Amino acid sequence: MKMVRLILRRDRVLMPIWVLFIGLVPLSYVSAINGLFPTAPQRQSYADLSAHNAGFVALYGRLHGSSLGELVAWRGGFIPIVIAIVAVLTVIRHTRTEEEAGRRELLGSTVVGRHAGLAAAVLTTAVACLLLGVVLAVGLTGQDLPASGAWALGMSMAMAGWIGVGIAAVAAQLTTGAGGARGIAMGVIAAAFVVRMVGDIASLGSNGLSWLTWVSPLGWLEAIRPFGANQWWPVLVLVGLTVLLTALAAALSARRDVGSGLLPARLGPASAGPALRSPFGLAWRLHRGLLAGWTIGFAVLGIVMGYLASSVGDLVNDSKEMAQVFARLGGAQGLIDNYLASVTSLFGLVASAYGIQAALRMRGEEAGGRLEPVLATAAGRTRWAASHLVFALLGPAVVLLASGLTMGLAHGLNVHDVGGQLPGVLAGAVVQLPAVWVLASIAVLFFGVLPRASMAAWVALVLCMVLSLVGPAVRLDQWLLDLSPFTHVPHLPGGAANALPVVVLVVIAAVLAAGGLAGWRRRDVTA
Repeated sequence: MKMVRLILRRDRVLMPIWVLFIGLVPLSYVSAINGLFPTAPQRQSYADLSAHNAGFVALYGRLHGSSLGELVAWRGGFIPIVIAIVAVLTVIRHTRTEEEAGRRELLGSTVVGRHAGLAAAVLTTAVACLLLGVVLAVGLTGQDLPASGAWALGMSMAMAGWIGVGIAAVAAQLTTGAGGARGIAMGVIAAAFVVRMVGDIASLGSNGLSWLTWVSPLGWLEAIRPFGANQWWPVLVLVGLTVLLTALAAALSARRDVGSGLLPARLGPASAGPALRSPFGLAWRLHRGLLAGWTIGFAVLGIVMGYLASSVGDLVNDSKEMAQVFARLGGAQGLIDNYLASVTSLFGLVASAYGIQAALRMRGEEAGGRLEPVLATAAGRTRWAASHLVFALLGPAVVLLASGLTMGLAHGLNVHDVGGQLPGVLAGAVVQLPAVWVLASIAVLFFGVLPRASMAAWVALVLCMVLSLVGPAVRLDQWLLDLSPFTHVPHLPGGAANALPVVVLVVIAAVLAAGGLAGWRRRDVTA
């Protein structure tokens, strides 16, 4: 229990934030859906179209009913992915990251069992995911939705986190580095999402690939069908899968040494090449794998989202009633533009996570004791930090360009108008950069001024997600929404391109980054 208390002490701020934030997000869908479709016939018409819309089915899964609860549960179909990712990051942070930093060996020298750290990380994260499900269920019950459906949806969200816990526990045993473990776990979750998506889309037609839905654990979550059938057997299956993965992780942990992984580490050359003679060359070596992974992932997501964009407009084309509902969005083209702008905004929020991660690599090098030998050479502090700052600022530019380019091409090819669609979509992706730079610069500021509080940069991202994704739905005051830099980003494609807020955000990012570098030059290197 002392290991559990240690984890709770370290995550006393971050864990309650993500539990409450993710748990309360679906509550905003209740008012949003009620506002757009206040009557049962309108909800039925919307459900009939959405259930056969490939774009919506790919993102949210299959829709089986038209009640308010079923629409809320279906609209939150992407939330399980977010919960699984958060669970993965939490488990790996308290297992492989601790081992990589040498703290696992220190704690292992005390009176604790070999698997105490793994067990504490799994138990703490699993309970946090369960509490998230309880928060969601209680909140939806308070919105006058059926309690049985609310608890079924809450448990489905909790099980999504448990899937991530089991995957992360196994991934942490495979590699010697936390980055590699995160990459493996994220890859498994991405594969599960793609398999579920292909199976669900295939179920719309006569394609025989619909069975793929049952291959993915995310497809098992769909089988719960909250506010509809409310089936509980998939919950038991997912609990069994989590127990099985955790037991496998414990068995793998017993077969390896502390600090090592089951997958053999690739040995480098005996002597460094010319590329490693400069701080930038070293930074490139440290960041290139992360940059490549994020770029490929964003490019693939851009293709999928761009290809599905035209199907969103079918909601207007296939129903006069839906055309009236969405008339204020500009009809079919306006709805597609809003979809594309929303996707690029979401890409911007996710790219901020990459910018923060790249910026905090400096803190990781410092805390891991690898910085002092570098600074003992001719490399100066500012030059070393600037080499990492290049990837924290230009890395998100690369991934957003990749997503904007592939999404614009996919959508343009789909509607036979590449020249007309690509520029707007690409501009919508690129215009997110100033807001991304503000969050990355906040991480740089924490590193330079308050290095021990560097993880607070993630809190800034979570707050931006709350304000951007939930704030408009729950009608927060405008001054609160304005705290997020993404509120000031031009709404492209389809909106007006205003250069003033972009310039202001760039200046703010520059000031924050300069403050972080100034603080870094004046403080001591922490041990």
